[in-house]
Amino acid sequence: MSTATVLAEEIHPSLWRASQLARGRGRVVETGYPVLSAELPGGGWPVGALVDLLVQQAGVGELRLLRPALSAAGNRPVAFVQPPHTPDGLGLNYIGLSLDQVLRVNAHKTADALWSAEQILRAGSCGALIFWTQYAQASSLRRLHLAAQSSETLFIMVRPLASAQDASPALLRLALRPSADGLTVDIVKRRGPSRAEPLSIPLQPTPVLLSRHARLSRRSSAEVAARGLQTEVVT
Repeated sequence: MSTATVLAEEIHPSLWRASQLARGRGRVVETGYPVLSAELPGGGWPVGALVDLLVQQAGVGELRLLRPALSAAGNRPVAFVQPPHTPDGLGLNYIGLSLDQVLRVNAHKTADALWSAEQILRAGSCGALIFWTQYAQASSLRRLHLAAQSSETLFIMVRPLASAQDASPALLRLALRPSADGLTVDIVKRRGPSRAEPLSIPLQPTPVLLSRHARLSRRSSAEVAARGLQTEVVT
């Protein structure tokens, strides 16, 4: 085999040609949407890495998009850090989760939410972690990405669309916009060539997933201290 025909990943698994999708050797979770999976290295959501979902506002359909991946978590807990509203039991059941399976973390300060997310990733007990935040410093993103690499957790950060202009260590960054039948998805960053045309992802209507008026089970909530400050954890 000549040097010219040697595949980049045969030299080292982290190498890839800019004209081709990387052949990720890490584990991925199937997206459930063939049109999206075909555009992602490895054919799915990367596990053990930071994934950015950039939205105009929280609740545009990010949980419905993640429905197949979250359903694949099995009986492992799924952590919601700083969700914009209270998770609704009926909506969660529709995407294959129960309220008992969901760990909800609400911190008084962003620094405490970041700390909580890092501890969840390092513990490695959750099948998925979804973290909604308006702002995070580049140094914080690097810490979380590093913590994710030591886990088998699907790690999603939901951040404002304007964050697309900022640098991020995320392996995958997608911009989500609502459409008539689901979402329009732009690939902001991937290990492969850029894609100018957005993807159209149809989503089935679901019961409300995050609601200001959602009913939680009447089980008592547990409170844990995050560096001395109270962080509410509801399972």
